[in-house]
Amino acid sequence: MSTPAEYYRSIPPVSKTFGVACLMTTAAFYLELYDPYNIALDYGLVFKRFQVWRLITNFFFLGPFSFPFAFRLIIIAKYGVSLERGPFDKRTADYVWMFIFGALTLLVMAAVPYLRSSFMGVSLVFMIVYVWSREFPNARINIYGLVSLKGFYLPWAMLALDLIFGNPLKRDIVGMVAGHFYYFLTVLHPLSGGKYFCKTPLWVHKFVAYWGEGTQMNSPVQRDPSAGVSFRGRSYRLNGTRPSTTEQTAETDSPAQQPNQGAGVAFRGRSYRLDDR
Repeated sequence: MSTPAEYYRSIPPVSKTFGVACLMTTAAFYLELYDPYNIALDYGLVFKRFQVWRLITNFFFLGPFSFPFAFRLIIIAKYGVSLERGPFDKRTADYVWMFIFGALTLLVMAAVPYLRSSFMGVSLVFMIVYVWSREFPNARINIYGLVSLKGFYLPWAMLALDLIFGNPLKRDIVGMVAGHFYYFLTVLHPLSGGKYFCKTPLWVHKFVAYWGEGTQMNSPVQRDPSAGVSFRGRSYRLNGTRPSTTEQTAETDSPAQQPNQGAGVAFRGRSYRLDDR
């Protein structure tokens, strides 16, 4: 059985980053390090006071610590990781682009007053569920050990659970719409003979290459060799000194040390040919 540290290191980078960011955002809220209103999505403050960080930070708050919050983290750890290890294996840039595309779609939908929500992270998590259900439609899943159904029906089952528990459904439905829009542009439309409109941009490949995490097959950008390197330079032993220029020249000009000629010789003495006297 793996330890928590081993499990944490085994999580793929994109799912790990998103899950940890959501967990730390809620933990910082309980430590009273910020006011949730300062990271909520508010287009009035974005355009009038240029508080552009709200376009990003609102996706990392999944609500206070509660059962729904824990359930959403489990979704990231189970279905997000399953996507990253399955259809998006060795496609880190494409998986990052899926998150970015989903976030942009949700921000556009939030421009409609009826669809707007202060925190769109729940919708982004539900988008992961929808994409997973389309990628694994025949996978068997169990809901609380009571109901067994195919993976294709997972979003609808979770929608029914939110209805039973009295949770709002609008954010879930918006996430399903964003997930279907992404899946249609990347899978359904190209398979039907249409043009591939949702290709991962070059700047996303550059970002992933600079990040230095994950891998991307057929990437147009080479991975940054200095990614993850904090210090670079010549190293020296702690008990040694850097040789001076004179010593380096002397070592260069001196002949190489001859190997021991007697090594491996059993007998030593003068030799004569048999026909000599």
